[in-house]
Parts: sequence; C-alpha cells; structure tokens
Amino acid sequence: MKIPSMILTATVVGPLWLVWSRGKRRSTDLTIIILATTVALLAIAAPALAELPTPVSAATAITYLSTLKVEPQRSLIGYSRVRFLHWITISGTCDTRETVLKRDGNNVVTDTACKAVSGQWVSPYDGVTSNNARELDIGHIVPLPEAWASGADTWDDAQRKAFANDLTQPALLAVSAKSNRSKGDKDPAEWMPPLASFHCVYVRAWVQVKYTYQLSVDSAEKTKLSSVLAEC
Repeated sequence: MKIPSMILTATVVGPLWLVWSRGKRRSTDLTIIILATTVALLAIAAPALAELPTPVSAATAITYLSTLKVEPQRSLIGYSRVRFLHWITISGTCDTRETVLKRDGNNVVTDTACKAVSGQWVSPYDGVTSNNARELDIGHIVPLPEAWASGADTWDDAQRKAFANDLTQPALLAVSAKSNRSKGDKDPAEWMPPLASFHCVYVRAWVQVKYTYQLSVDSAEKTKLSSVLAEC
C-alpha cells in the first residue's frame, strides 16, 4: 500500500518538528515517537496472512498426537486424486476453492460465477503476496496422498470427499502455488513452511486434522511434530 506523502509528513514530520521546536523533550521521546509511528504505518501497509480456522492449542495438539497410531506409511497403490472428489459446491455458485479464496483474501471481489476477479492474498507458507487468484493453490494441510497412506485408503468415497473439502477443520488454506508444489505430499519430517513464524500453527493444524480423521503418523513425522510443538 502506497501511503501519500502528505500523510507521512503530517504523521511523522509534524510531531517531530513540534517536539524539536519547543525544546521540551529529550531525544528518547523522539525515539518513542519514531518507533510508534513506524509500527502504525506498517500495520496500515501490511496485508494480513491467510487465516484458516484456528487450530487447537499446542498443549491439546501434544495430547492428540500422543493418541495417534504410529506405523509406517502405507502403499500409494490405488491412490488417485479423483478418489477425493473436489472441489464441491458450498453455497450458491461458490465451490470449496472459491470459498477459501474469499475467506483468506483481503478485499476479494467475485463475479456472478463466484470467481475471484480481484483481491489480495498473502501465502502463510512463504509470505508471498499476490493480487491474482490464479497464482494461488488451495492447499490441504495434510496432503491427499499423505492421508491415503495414513488410513484414508480404507475410507469410502463419501468420507474422502468430506476430507478433501473440509472447511470446519484447519484443513485448507490459500497458499502460493510455488510453495504448495514444493510441499507436494511431504509430511512435516520432510517439509516445513519456509516462513518459520507459521510453523507452530502448521503443526497444530496438522495434528488436529490427523486426530479428527484418525489418521496414523510415522515415527519420523511424530518426532518432528513433537519437536516443533515443544517450542510453541
């Protein structure tokens, strides 16, 4: 966001001139004003990260993780994305993808078919800002192949469809296509978001989804999840 020079002048230069000209403040007061003004301007200019439903606390995630079955990942034989039907209609003409784009974006405008024609999104995986919805993927926190290899291979197609389109759990979010494709079907032992500030939210969401759907974890995955949760 570009802030007009008049606003910057009135916000920063004006107060500093008054302080200096009156000679009643110390240099520390100038520092406080500069810092406060900088924080305020950053708050105005910085778009918010995408927001998925708030995952459980770290303490709860640790408890959930302790109950999950630990076993080697199963074979991907038989896996196909079409076995996890998505995207489905959520409301009116809006499908799951379009619903997440509206939820996670700022000032999102849609057409009559519910396609996002403008807006701004910040990918929580890597902090990349985009004004074009086509540059975004709707990522599954727990990737579909990972879910299949952790127990979803035994589900019926209706349950797999519910998993793939779940807007209640912290299961879906709008992320940069580059980061989502870098992630692929990897679990946290193999891939973590480049943006370290999102790690805690990410593993809490991962554990909540696996717990909700009673999916297993492998030993390396559990070790990594435990390590990150311990630092949350």
